Amino acid sequence: MISEGRSINVTLIFSLERYAGVMGSYIAGLEAALANGIEDLSHISSVGSFFISRVDTEVDSRLRANGSSEALELLGTAAVTQGQLAYTAFLETFSGTRWERLAERGARVQRPLWASTSTKNPDLKDTLYVDSLIGPNSVNTLPDATLRAFDDHGTVKRTVDANPDEAQRRWERLGNLVDLDDVARVLETEGVQAFEKSFVELLQVLTVRCDELRK
Repeated sequence: MISEGRSINVTLIFSLERYAGVMGSYIAGLEAALANGIEDLSHISSVGSFFISRVDTEVDSRLRANGSSEALELLGTAAVTQGQLAYTAFLETFSGTRWERLAERGARVQRPLWASTSTKNPDLKDTLYVDSLIGPNSVNTLPDATLRAFDDHGTVKRTVDANPDEAQRRWERLGNLVDLDDVARVLETEGVQAFEKSFVELLQVLTVRCDELRK
């Protein structure tokens, strides 16, 4: 669809591996758009949407089940850590010769979008998923309560790539305790099922409404 000049929100991303594929597909789509005769790429936009809080909910349940001191120490860190590593991958992907050729034709970076950024765990700071993921060309879709909380006591500064080496070490520690690939599979499956259910329900409502208007 990118190759046809359409703007796309790629959603329900729960792993770095999936995100790498999303970014690669976007770049390939832009290259195909050029090949299809679209000379100005500036009107094509895209975001890659990470669902943040769901990652901590799933990982934390597994860390608690592990019960070790290290596991309990890492509670509430997985989602932000993955987001920070995703941003590092974003910076690396949208640089270099391949990307610069597209940027010269007006291409825009595919921005990382942080979704589901209200904390579900009352032990976590209510602005954690905002304070920790601030950086250029990123998007955060804040629920109303989180927006009010951030306006009241949030921290406005670039944080998402403040210490990528530390984020990598923390991610490796988490991976030694939890099967992060399985976490991503579970969350992606559940997310697709939930979105599919909502989509079917929406179509049913629209069908009923169309039938009413025809009468």
